Amino acid sequence: MIIVEPFRCRPVARRRVEIVERKGTGHPDTICDSIMEAVSVALSREYKKEFGAVLHHNIDKGLLAAGRGRLQFRGGMIEKPMELYIGDRATFEAAGRKIPVNEIAFSAAKQWLKENLRNVDPDRHVRYHSVLASGSEELTDIFRRAGKARGANDTSALVGFFPLSPTEKLVLKLERYLNSGAFKSRYPETGEDIKVMGLRNGRALALTVAMPLISRFITSERAYFARKEDIRRDIARFLKTVRDFTSIDLHLNALDIEGRGIGGIYLSILGTSAESADSGQVGRGNRVNGLISLGRPLGAEAAAGKNPVSHVGKIYNVLSHKVAEKICRNVEGIAEVYVQLLSRIGSPVSEPEMATAQVLLDKGLALKDISRQVSSIMEKELSHISAFCDKLAQGRFPVC
Repeated sequence: MIIVEPFRCRPVARRRVEIVERKGTGHPDTICDSIMEAVSVALSREYKKEFGAVLHHNIDKGLLAAGRGRLQFRGGMIEKPMELYIGDRATFEAAGRKIPVNEIAFSAAKQWLKENLRNVDPDRHVRYHSVLASGSEELTDIFRRAGKARGANDTSALVGFFPLSPTEKLVLKLERYLNSGAFKSRYPETGEDIKVMGLRNGRALALTVAMPLISRFITSERAYFARKEDIRRDIARFLKTVRDFTSIDLHLNALDIEGRGIGGIYLSILGTSAESADSGQVGRGNRVNGLISLGRPLGAEAAAGKNPVSHVGKIYNVLSHKVAEKICRNVEGIAEVYVQLLSRIGSPVSEPEMATAQVLLDKGLALKDISRQVSSIMEKELSHISAFCDKLAQGRFPVC
């Protein structure tokens, strides 16, 4: 069932207060999400190569337990490596053939670390544990049932929205800038564990940025604060190009206090707090659009690592945002749209129990003017869900 209804709230960008967060590439939660998704993509590729279809798996119960390091200026030492636990379910055997699930999982994890955390040695700095097991008979049977689209393996409700507000766009853009290759070339002493928190009050924006400096590049407390000021000025120049706010107040590494030595500055050996301070877990980080937006409705499902053909926790999570974007871009007069998708376990993922578009219309427009167009877009996207799931299986859509 598809329903189009008016959205009665004020759009996020016109509310007095807006709070938006992004956890960057090296944040322990983002590492967890990203690796579990990389494992799912690698397994999906192997299943399709060997059996012609994605088989049952859900790699969505991951934990990165922090290690222990000893910091010092000009260096430091990792005394205890990080511990990565990979769960939850996978298909280990099909048609009489065994699948090397754990080897695939560990290889995908190491490859992601190698490509994204330039100071982490995947073999020396991380230990790997698989707690993957075979799935239940009822859930694995979904993959043996006939039908163009798989049956949903859960009853879940997910929501997506479009467009992003100016605050959301800037928070996302700033983290990507700080973790870009160009920025890292200019400031090789900056780590990937970046967190950006944006608070808009009216048209005034406050940004709090946390970003460690790599200890081997820093010779003293004085050198740390000098380099931090260089970085702060670079960010300030970047923010000068933004015209959406009357003022932007920037806070960089706000826990720092001069005169306290290593205890008063944000140093890191590897560029991630998971080396010594913070553990990470799937589902505690960014939503599939890369943000944690407190003013938006959020679904309870983590998308990372879930299988891409029957688990609506992934499929509807991503699809709801994509459908919202398509509606907003193709139907004139819609200022903001929220798409809600509800599955019923066992029903084809192409046939949600409920699909709702809540639309905020421009002045002078009535719901009857656009409802048919919106419904048509939703019907079309759902009818093409098999192709969408195939792209999900290839990792074509980011989930954090």
